[in-house]
Amino acid sequence: MAFLGKAAQRVMACRQTLSPLCRATTRCYSSQSTHTTEKSVPYEKILKQEDGLSGPTKPLPKSADVVVIGGGSLGCQTLYHLCKLGMTNVVLLERDRLTAGTTWHTAGLLWQLRPSDTEVELLAHTRNVISSELEEETGLETGWIQNGGLFIASNKQRLDEYKRLMSLGKAYGIESYVLSPAETKDLYPLMNVKDLYGTLYVPKDGTMDPAGTCTTLSRAATARGATVIENCPVTGIQVKVDDLGVKRVKAVETAHGTIQTPCVVNCAGVWATKLGEMAGVNVPLIAMHHAYVVTERIEGIQNMPNVRDHDASVYLRLQGDALSVGGYEQNPIFWNDVSDKFAFSLFDLDWDVFMQHIDGAVNRVPALEQTGIKSTVCGPESFTADHKPLMGEAPEVRGFFLGCGFNSAGMMLGGGCGKELAHWIIHGRPEKDMYGYDIRYNTDYKYSEILGKEYTFDFPPHHDVIRDECLSCRNAVAVFDMSYFGKFYLTGPDAKKAADWLFTADVNKAPGSTVYTCMLNKRGGVESDLTVSRLEPSPAHLPLTPESNGEAYYLAIGGGVAQHNWSHIQAVLQDQGFRCTLIDHTEDMGMISIQGPKSRELLQEVLDSDLSNDAFPFSTHKIVNAAGHKVSPDFVRSGEFTLERMGVTYKATAHLKSPFDPENKRVKGIYG
Repeated sequence: MAFLGKAAQRVMACRQTLSPLCRATTRCYSSQSTHTTEKSVPYEKILKQEDGLSGPTKPLPKSADVVVIGGGSLGCQTLYHLCKLGMTNVVLLERDRLTAGTTWHTAGLLWQLRPSDTEVELLAHTRNVISSELEEETGLETGWIQNGGLFIASNKQRLDEYKRLMSLGKAYGIESYVLSPAETKDLYPLMNVKDLYGTLYVPKDGTMDPAGTCTTLSRAATARGATVIENCPVTGIQVKVDDLGVKRVKAVETAHGTIQTPCVVNCAGVWATKLGEMAGVNVPLIAMHHAYVVTERIEGIQNMPNVRDHDASVYLRLQGDALSVGGYEQNPIFWNDVSDKFAFSLFDLDWDVFMQHIDGAVNRVPALEQTGIKSTVCGPESFTADHKPLMGEAPEVRGFFLGCGFNSAGMMLGGGCGKELAHWIIHGRPEKDMYGYDIRYNTDYKYSEILGKEYTFDFPPHHDVIRDECLSCRNAVAVFDMSYFGKFYLTGPDAKKAADWLFTADVNKAPGSTVYTCMLNKRGGVESDLTVSRLEPSPAHLPLTPESNGEAYYLAIGGGVAQHNWSHIQAVLQDQGFRCTLIDHTEDMGMISIQGPKSRELLQEVLDSDLSNDAFPFSTHKIVNAAGHKVSPDFVRSGEFTLERMGVTYKATAHLKSPFDPENKRVKGIYG
């Protein structure tokens, strides 16, 4: 038996000496635990002994309206909610046993408060399903334990965040309290509060049991007509091309038969990428080792709330009279070679990686330093670049839906997301604003990373620079590079019909007009906002303008939603049978926005056209090859250029070709 404090000392000693023997010794904590690599847990052994089957647990149907692949939290929740919405001819396929992949070893924590109102609603639905709905429907207990949750604030900004969460919770009827360090000590006597600014206490947070939850969900779904088939790995996804050239799901293949279906739901966790490849769908997630340790008995820990310390990136989950200690590593171990045979299995715990959690946990609850480690749990989890799940219909193949990449939050978000995904499948879109989870959503992660460094509830570091820019725009003129915007052309015989279907405003005004409008979704709600310009019917008068003898429109859409909107418009054109072509010139065209009271004066200096208000009124557009110099190579070489970053101007050099590998040799494998 190892002690948490001793484990820290031992690993630190190994770091100092770099002794291979000592490093090997530290791994022994994992080998001494009850959970080791490729070692199955008793739950799985019991299941195997009950049936002794090597094939599917039930015969495969010839067809189904929906096939859900993956028997973890999301798969079972999605199946259950599809049935709740009236579908009965639905099938869940699990390659091994329910929860066998990543769900079975999850900590099962449920925190009701998060910064997003949508996520608060999703979590509330999960809690309702787990804590009451399923038990009322089936008479079975899911294993829900309501012991409360405690968020730790070790700095003022974190405490400000928690105060805002408390205010958000009030709007949703979620009971929560911001506690002082002294009040926190009264609630949790074993906690060190000397370095705290305060805490956020949510009494009705709790813990879910993965096995109990998924078993109850599957029984409730089968009672409503669903079919759950275990021991049935999927070997392929058949895709057909319809008369319009659109790829659609046709069938699911297994070694034991094929199920004809127009809809597949990928809930395969860390295996979701492989499943996507079967259908030609990109699933951008990665698999990592994710770990926690279970302590020996701790006197006085009974009935304490679960603890989350965001700054230390550690959590303490109550487990009877002990604690599970885990968190999110800054230097995680990636699982690059995802095994298809990995079921109810674990990795050896890497103590060098895990020690950051021990340090944070011992600081928060000093009694842990002399507490023994009963077992270690290190299993696979799937993570995404923006830490948001992947949901919705894939843009590559119609009928291929995703419910994966939950960043270790699949249990707590499962109920809400399962309901939204079911609604998405049946009605073509979710009920809630799931935009941030939508697989069609395209974001600039690098920009988000830079922006994240400036997040604050106070003025950001560059507030003065932003102020000057805003005043310049208000009082004079400012030039914005908006080339990141999506730039689409909608043409074809049914372009007008498509525009009437898609847009809330009347965009069929005189050619040359530009209309700001909302775009409708399939349920009559608002999908996004954009500007639509009606073009003159004519041959292509600019290099990238498509030739059109009939109706043609130019769509300018915010860059963050461009891919999402592209997929939505394409889906509408396909589903409604409109004879239209949607052309994407986002990467081929720039977009400059000139704003401010002196914008016309600036434009008049560079454009050989009448830009007075009479000749160029609001909500119109002009097509004008600019006054002055032709942009030729000599013109570029003769110019002087500067770039501005964070208010500082730098000299710059313009290149006609990339200065790095100008002949494109490296992409051809020529490195000499």
